[in-house]
Amino acid sequence: MIRANKPLLCVAGAALMLTAACEGPANLQGSGAAPNRTQQGALIGGIAGALTGAVASDKKGKGAVIGGVLGAVGGAAIGNALDKQEAELRRDLENERVQITNTGDRLIVTLPQDIVFDVDSANVNGALRGDLFTVAESLRNYPGSTVQVIGHTDNSGSAAYNQDLSERRADAVASVLREGGVGGARITTFGRGEDQPIASNLTPEGKAQNRRVEIVILPTAQ
Repeated sequence: MIRANKPLLCVAGAALMLTAACEGPANLQGSGAAPNRTQQGALIGGIAGALTGAVASDKKGKGAVIGGVLGAVGGAAIGNALDKQEAELRRDLENERVQITNTGDRLIVTLPQDIVFDVDSANVNGALRGDLFTVAESLRNYPGSTVQVIGHTDNSGSAAYNQDLSERRADAVASVLREGGVGGARITTFGRGEDQPIASNLTPEGKAQNRRVEIVILPTAQ
């Protein structure tokens, strides 16, 4: 029979209560409303901290509780910073087709291929350089993160060609971010080719969604 680990269950409950406390009564939402990213960050941090504390401590229960509380506090801080950075990017980016997704532990800035590159090109369009410099400024203002730049294609053409093109496009976007003052040590580039579609490649609309570059902003522990 599988027995629940009581300290870990207590930590999970404490993390949930802490997320509500982070909001305060003035910002309570009605039933069915999605939690904000500060709450999600606290929950993620609390669970991760509990597991880390349990592993690191000789007294598993005590280590889990301490790790869970510290992790929840740190996670809430990360979630709050991501909320602020997201709001500023939404305010400052000029191209409305640039998408921003906040998962609670990272920001994903998605650039559709057709606003960044011409067909079969890895040269960044001049019209989008301003928005990339805006992202670079945000990264300078929030230095406690690493950045992944990931290129994606649809499945038109050979897989080998698409892989190479996705790598070159990721490198090109990363180059503009470095030009905008982001330290190269913070940036890692990847090409995923046609391997990670987010829509069907059977329609032109789906292919257009799959052709993209993602800038993934990952907060690091301070």
